[in-house]
Amino acid sequence: MAFSDYYCIDTDGFWAMSPPQLGFGPEPTASPLLFPSETPAAASSPEVEAAGDAAAAGCADERRLRRRISNRESARRSRARKQRRLDELRASAAALERRRRELAARAQAARGRLALARLANAGLRAEAAALSLRLAAARRALALGWLYNVAAAAGGSGACSLGFVDIEQTIASLIA
Repeated sequence: MAFSDYYCIDTDGFWAMSPPQLGFGPEPTASPLLFPSETPAAASSPEVEAAGDAAAAGCADERRLRRRISNRESARRSRARKQRRLDELRASAAALERRRRELAARAQAARGRLALARLANAGLRAEAAALSLRLAAARRALALGWLYNVAAAAGGSGACSLGFVDIEQTIASLIA
């Protein structure tokens, strides 16, 4: 193939490369290989100008066709990228939803354990309060017994003689 089969002058007067025709349109006509500033006397004839115009139109059609094909491919790639991104977002949303359910289940289990701990804590507090009351009663009984023993040892009279054994029984009954 000759140089003129691949190059032509576009509508702006610049050289444009044109690949060999692949059956997408009419074959371009051969154009003179001249720079726009170089115009010999033979290039100014009406036949040469008509051939140049036809070649320029062929190049423009080829460029439009190539651009159309390129745009279609670009749109196809864009749709594919968009679909991949959508699939990634859907997968991410599904993973996040699974994680949310897992965390909700863990939070529910923790709330159940908290309720049990609060119940046990309330029971222990009640038991501590009861034991505190029993301890206070035992201390009062010991103090009372000590007073009776001191009074019995000091006076010897039978007015305050409950006896040591009776106080121990009284303390035991108060503690129980």
